[in-house]
Amino acid sequence: MADTWTNRWNDRYSDSEFAYGEQPNNYLKEQLVKIDPGKILFPAEGEGRNAVFAAQLAWAAYAFDISTQGRKKAEQLAQKNQVTIDYRVGELDTLGYNENEFDAIALIYAHFPAAIKSQMHITLNKYLRKGGMIIFEAFSKNHLHYLAQNEKVGGPRDIDSLFSIDEIKADFGNYDFIELEETEILLNEGTYHNGLGSVIRFVACKR
Repeated sequence: MADTWTNRWNDRYSDSEFAYGEQPNNYLKEQLVKIDPGKILFPAEGEGRNAVFAAQLAWAAYAFDISTQGRKKAEQLAQKNQVTIDYRVGELDTLGYNENEFDAIALIYAHFPAAIKSQMHITLNKYLRKGGMIIFEAFSKNHLHYLAQNEKVGGPRDIDSLFSIDEIKADFGNYDFIELEETEILLNEGTYHNGLGSVIRFVACKR
């Protein structure tokens, strides 16, 4: 991944304040408590708020990102909350995860560059066991309308980095969807997610 992309996230996470707050994403919070704890992976986990929450629920929480600053903040947050998370930095295929290793994967605003986003989903699929769960929330393609009216809501400005229902169904074709919807929500997450936005959410089980 380009150095400019890595530098962008290191810059964002270099402040003492947490860019998206210290509390977990609401949708993750609602869904994770419905699943028996096991081993969970958080791709593009940033400053660790969601992984730390999972660890507090007795999950074995694993996370990765390209940002060393993100890992530093995540480890601080884990220590503050007296939990342990396994946080790795680098490209996914270099991080040493095993096939069928995880019971759940949580993709929370994991907006990978457009050129690789579908391939990332395909690669992540092999790390999830059969019967494992995915929890997903990210901005939809319709979110650009909201972003044009309020920059504080955040999210990519490149429509190809955003998601559609059809793309989700294609990328996760070997899953049974427990729920899948595009909806308007009010975000209040730290500095960068504030205001109305359009998201796609789903929970699905791997066949």
